[in-house]
Amino acid sequence: MYIAPETTDLLLSQAQKEQLYIKLIEQRKKDFALANAPVEFAGGPAAFERNLAVRAKIFRLIHHKFAEYLNLLYIIDVPEHEVKALNGGDITELAEQVTFLILKREWQKVWFRNRY
Repeated sequence: MYIAPETTDLLLSQAQKEQLYIKLIEQRKKDFALANAPVEFAGGPAAFERNLAVRAKIFRLIHHKFAEYLNLLYIIDVPEHEVKALNGGDITELAEQVTFLILKREWQKVWFRNRY
């Protein structure tokens, strides 16, 4: 049975424990490319640096290209009710929360594909 991790750290540690971290990164890269919003990773392959790059991309999309942001959420298939439940008062906080929702959905795809 699939149970989604509740934090980014727990999710990433579970992905590494199950040896699916690389597949998770590949899935995220693929979906961002499909949405025509590729993410460039300035640092190394560390999870923290990758997450910062994604969060910065989400922030820019929300702030400057909202239609592309919505398209990205659609392509990744982030549940609409989860996005609507977020507090949009602070864009920085919203970007962080959306980054986690994206990561959580990408992990769900990778996890199910690996199991079934």
